[in-house]
Amino acid sequence: MTEALEKSKAWAYSTVHTLMDRMVEKGLLSSEKLRRMDIYRAAVTRRQAQKRELLYALKHAFDDALTPMIQCLLETRELSTEELGELETILKQKRKQTNPKQEKG
Repeated sequence: MTEALEKSKAWAYSTVHTLMDRMVEKGLLSSEKLRRMDIYRAAVTRRQAQKRELLYALKHAFDDALTPMIQCLLETRELSTEELGELETILKQKRKQTNPKQEKG
């Protein structure tokens, strides 16, 4: 992984190592020493990392206000009819979970 980052970002080894150590501190990676090498592994799934980043943005960029965040995302890029349909389905399912008595309507 360090080699890939060094090549793709043109970062020095020490920069990559520092970044990965910070990711260990944040719980995103785990690290173990094997002789004189550090072995890094993902400590969370991609989905968990996405959720963590999204909640961080919600808290720090939108003061925990979900509606403005969603509005900003929707205004930032064009959505296909299929994507809009998927979002509508998700919202309908969430409504049913929130208020099961309104399922027949």
